[in-house]
Amino acid sequence: MNNSDGSVYKADEELIENLRQKSSLKRKGEEQLFTSYTYFIREGMHKHSLSEDEAFDAYSDTILSAIEKIRNSSFEGRSSVKTWLYQIFHNKCVDPLRKKTTNKHSVHQTTAINDWLLQLSDTGKSIIQKIIDKTDRDLLKQKLNELGDTCKRLLTFSAEGYSDKEIGELMEYKTADVVKTSRLRCLEKLRQLYKRP
Repeated sequence: MNNSDGSVYKADEELIENLRQKSSLKRKGEEQLFTSYTYFIREGMHKHSLSEDEAFDAYSDTILSAIEKIRNSSFEGRSSVKTWLYQIFHNKCVDPLRKKTTNKHSVHQTTAINDWLLQLSDTGKSIIQKIIDKTDRDLLKQKLNELGDTCKRLLTFSAEGYSDKEIGELMEYKTADVVKTSRLRCLEKLRQLYKRP
């Protein structure tokens, strides 16, 4: 990856290399990416008038999206990771504003389970509890089993009312923020499983 004068973004190169690993370096890269730009959250609150939860969700979505794009090599390195991330974050910050406008017109419309899963707020009722309310318990159990043990445990603890901090201690994550990002990633995997016929 080169910048405009042909020099390499060394820190970015190492980070991207870590994120593409299958070893413990992958988690190190994820944590490094997540913690390096958390100040974006405050900017989202100030520049876009988002609540802290909305800004945090936009930031978490940004990190998850960036990790996926880096792993599938769609990040081309035309700018620094920071500049690229900020552009994604900006777009994610605008999304809640768009949703609020759109939702005013769609309050009485029914939505498919996949759309519904996407729109759930992390601060509201637990997504797992909502899925249990909306869908067959056996189907949910089947989908959770397909996710694998780590995601299953994390989402089950969350559904049982454990805080991110408590889950972090139980599952040996470094911080509550890392738990939240992991939970969002697991929820996205669960959503994808529900999309499959």
